[in-house]
Amino acid sequence: MKTRVLILVALLSTSLWAQDGKLIPQVTVMGEGKIKAVPDLAVLSFGITHTGKEANEVKKANDQALDKVLKFIKKFGIATTDFQTTQVSLNKNYQYDTKKYTYQATQNLTLTLKDISKYDALVMGLMDNGINTIHQVEFKSTQIEILKSNARKLAIQDAKKKAEDFAGVLNQKIGKALSISDNSQPIYPVMMKRTYANPMLETDAATETLAIGEIEISISVTVSFHLD
Repeated sequence: MKTRVLILVALLSTSLWAQDGKLIPQVTVMGEGKIKAVPDLAVLSFGITHTGKEANEVKKANDQALDKVLKFIKKFGIATTDFQTTQVSLNKNYQYDTKKYTYQATQNLTLTLKDISKYDALVMGLMDNGINTIHQVEFKSTQIEILKSNARKLAIQDAKKKAEDFAGVLNQKIGKALSISDNSQPIYPVMMKRTYANPMLETDAATETLAIGEIEISISVTVSFHLD
């Protein structure tokens, strides 16, 4: 961030002077553009974990659960390009209270759901077929590039309006833009949650629903205009 500020200051400083050494009258302002949109897809990160006394026991349990989960996902209509395994682990842990070793097998997956209306049915099916942890749900939009482009335009319009306000008070007008700097990146809200399947609870009690909300794309720019 400091490097970006130093570069910006350097650019502004050098642009203050024309080639003939005369000072260039200008006004520098910041503009902001914000756009909100309802997400149309979600990326889920979830896992299967089993713990036991024998390594082959927990690995077998995990493999069997994963087989059921993958078959359910395919039957649910999720394309093979929209889900993948992200982590596989088998750990040996020492229990100090019992002075014995236990083994823990874990497999994590990510899945892209392109129809959010099916979220509840998907999660209930995953839980019923063997997953016991939902790590994260991230909302996204397939129109993100269009949204970003529109936010940039709003940011430039905001900067121009501010520059006109400043110049108007001085009975001046703004001319062409001398420099434009993009200061920010879109921020995607992420809903974090962790859900554990419990055989003692009913399915509805063990499964939570999501509040989809909105995505906000925020773009900030710094623009220098010539003062006429």
